[in-house]
Amino acid sequence: MSCSNPTGTGPGPGAGTDWRSALAEPRARRWYIGAGVAALLWGTGAWTARMVDDTPVLLKLAIGANMVAMFVAYTALPPLSWGRTVRFKLAAFGVLLAVDLLLFLTLGPESSWTWTFVAVAAAMQAYPGPIGYYLIAGLGVSALLLQLAAGEALEQSLVQPAIILSGGLMMHAFGRQTETVRQLRNAQNELAALAVAEERNRVARDMHDILGHSLTVIAVKAELAGRLIAIAPEKAAAEVAQLEDLARGALADVRATVSGYRGVNISSELASARSALEAAGIEPQLPGAADEVPAKFRELFGWVLREAVTNVVRHSGASRCTVTLGSSAIQIDDDGRGPAGNSGGGGLRGLRERTAAHGATLSLGPSPMGGFRVRVSA
Repeated sequence: MSCSNPTGTGPGPGAGTDWRSALAEPRARRWYIGAGVAALLWGTGAWTARMVDDTPVLLKLAIGANMVAMFVAYTALPPLSWGRTVRFKLAAFGVLLAVDLLLFLTLGPESSWTWTFVAVAAAMQAYPGPIGYYLIAGLGVSALLLQLAAGEALEQSLVQPAIILSGGLMMHAFGRQTETVRQLRNAQNELAALAVAEERNRVARDMHDILGHSLTVIAVKAELAGRLIAIAPEKAAAEVAQLEDLARGALADVRATVSGYRGVNISSELASARSALEAAGIEPQLPGAADEVPAKFRELFGWVLREAVTNVVRHSGASRCTVTLGSSAIQIDDDGRGPAGNSGGGGLRGLRERTAAHGATLSLGPSPMGGFRVRVSA
């Protein structure tokens, strides 16, 4: 029997590998070491004892071939069963049991010493539920009945069943533990694959949401500027200047999206604000894009929108929130409780400092909607 550690890092056959891959797993190779040592120690001794008795030569060869087949099956079948269905595990166990029972035809009751190996192999198949216990217990009871039927005393008859049960149950617990490790590692691999897929989806989604509209506007303005060059150079120059600013903003969004961290940006904050307001049961009325906001104000307006929407969700009790966005100003209105509960937060104090650092003006007060207004003009 083997006490080697059969854990490994690769997925079992149930994860889609063929039998060659299953037999080549790292934990399968470790199982071979323990199983092979046990088979050599026990099998060689039994074969040597058979060689020196008066058994006919042909029968000795048949017994030897049968023992080799049994130990090969004992060594190979557990790795083939890892990760497989219960039906496959039972079929593999049936093959091993059939090969082992052939020894009974030639050796008689004394072949029951090999049932310990059968029990260990069943244990290392890692059956779900109590199936493994039933198989091990069945082998132990069969060995006991066989010993009693052969005329052995009760005390002597209990030795072999005790070895089968103790070895089988110990390895059963070990096999269940290693199967749990295998499942956890497979789950980790699946989670890693899901994380990669989610990141790809995030990049694709952000590229579409952030850049789709911006690139469309850039294309339209570029066409307009091309038409104005001959008839209105000054207007064409203004369009080109806006094109430059739009392109810089789009480039900043691309860099942030690819890096996986967009920081605070008006484009991303608009999407976040919509999700936050809808989750709070507040109707959002937001602009569809932020292309007209110059690149130098996108971070500031993002901070303003984040802080204002946070206050609306937490403190206003509003049912509707409106965001008005321009090239030099952003304004957030709600129909909640008004300035009384919203004007003194630490977040708004920090917002004053941030707007002052950008040379902008922060205005706080009542909104015509009945609630609170936050307005920043740059």
